[in-house]
Amino acid sequence: MRLLKAEELFRKLLEGGSKKKARLLGLDVGSKYVGLAVSDQQNRIALPLSVLGRTKTNINLMADDFKTLVNNYSLAGLVVGYPFNLQGQSSPDASQVSLLVGELCKTGKLDDLSYTYWDENFTSKCVEALLNPLNLNDRVETKTMTDKFAAVCILQGYLDNMNRALTSADNVKSNLSSASGQWAFAS
Repeated sequence: MRLLKAEELFRKLLEGGSKKKARLLGLDVGSKYVGLAVSDQQNRIALPLSVLGRTKTNINLMADDFKTLVNNYSLAGLVVGYPFNLQGQSSPDASQVSLLVGELCKTGKLDDLSYTYWDENFTSKCVEALLNPLNLNDRVETKTMTDKFAAVCILQGYLDNMNRALTSADNVKSNLSSASGQWAFAS
């Protein structure tokens, strides 16, 4: 696996050029579960996908699951939720995320996959607030739903930010083209 800056991963995704549109997988890494979300084929909307159980001994199984998802969903990369503190520095929980990514890299099963980190601040808290009125009784089900939808929040935040930056860049280019055309007529 190769770490890319957020913009580089999105650029790679857009420049993929295959017939089948490449997509992204969002990850919310916790101590017991990894919530998963996948982008739609236009890379505009994050959709809940699944939750993987996480233990110290199942990293090879997790890597196999990720490899299957890469093939089934034409994934170009991972957007991994990373817990930054409010000052933009790594929080104490970040070690869990780094550990999982490092272990996945060591398996060698995902070498052709790129990934980036994306701020996950308050994603689980927001999802918990949304689920609270539903009065779900099963704690495990509530936790897995929280992790899955936190992954949606992480991936959706990334997609919104990257698409907004792309739209802004296109508008600037369009305005520059229009302006240069106007200058050509003015001379």
